[in-house]
Amino acid sequence: MLLCEDSNQVTGAQTVDRKQEHVGTLDGRVAFITGVARGQGRSHAIRLAREGASIIGVDICQDIPANHYAMASRDDLDETVALVEATGGKIAASVADVRDFPQVKSAVDAGVEQFGRLDIVLANAGIAPVAFRELTVEEELAQWKAAIGVNLDGAYHTAWAAIPHLLAGNRGGAIVFTSSTAGLKGFGGMQGGGLGYAASKHGIVGLMRTLANALAPANIRVNTVHPTAVNTMMAVNPAMTEFLENYPGAGPHLQNPMPVELLEPEDISAAIAYLVSDDARYVTGVTFPVDAGFCNKL
Repeated sequence: MLLCEDSNQVTGAQTVDRKQEHVGTLDGRVAFITGVARGQGRSHAIRLAREGASIIGVDICQDIPANHYAMASRDDLDETVALVEATGGKIAASVADVRDFPQVKSAVDAGVEQFGRLDIVLANAGIAPVAFRELTVEEELAQWKAAIGVNLDGAYHTAWAAIPHLLAGNRGGAIVFTSSTAGLKGFGGMQGGGLGYAASKHGIVGLMRTLANALAPANIRVNTVHPTAVNTMMAVNPAMTEFLENYPGAGPHLQNPMPVELLEPEDISAAIAYLVSDDARYVTGVTFPVDAGFCNKL
């Protein structure tokens, strides 16, 4: 448990030093998070653990050939475990590729067996393959398939493996899919990776809206979160930097109206912590931008 220290209160000559135990908004609940080894996934795991949730986390922990930057490693996953445990939280972490449904299902089933329930699902794993050079047809197709496979197939696999556990608990629940500003607006260039990224992030919205309607009678809420660029490996790597510097219409076109170039993963975690909490108990079917005004401008 975390402790929150209040300021001292003085009554006459007496000083009262009070400490109030923090009651987490998610005490006793269990969250399944994909792409948990670093970046937004790690941040979400730490934030939800601080709020009292136990974490079931997976990551691929190996590179994807069509992707232009290195994926998280097993060491990264182990570091996430250590960081969650440092908050006093519990985590069951394993290696799984979200493109492979049996791997995802096995991880969820094992986590539910360990913790006894499932309440929250964060389909966070994603990639954004780009390259500032002419690609072969084979490279274009590989980028497209990788983006669709991780971002859209992975989101579907995550939800489909988790929903039976949410229904079995008969306690309601919350699913949040990580989309993007590219899931609400049309940009990304003409390469297979950029098109696959935009198509997959738009596809997640359709998946969310359909599941929100289907699962509402069971009090299972489903939403998407749409970040602008976040300070993670996906946005901060040499290939992406080169791509954005040469993207037609970049500059002001891809800048946030608010004076911030990159959000931090914790900014997205704060929005997700709200969406999965009881404070958002009637919020479902919503595309929730955390974008410093980006979508409003574009």
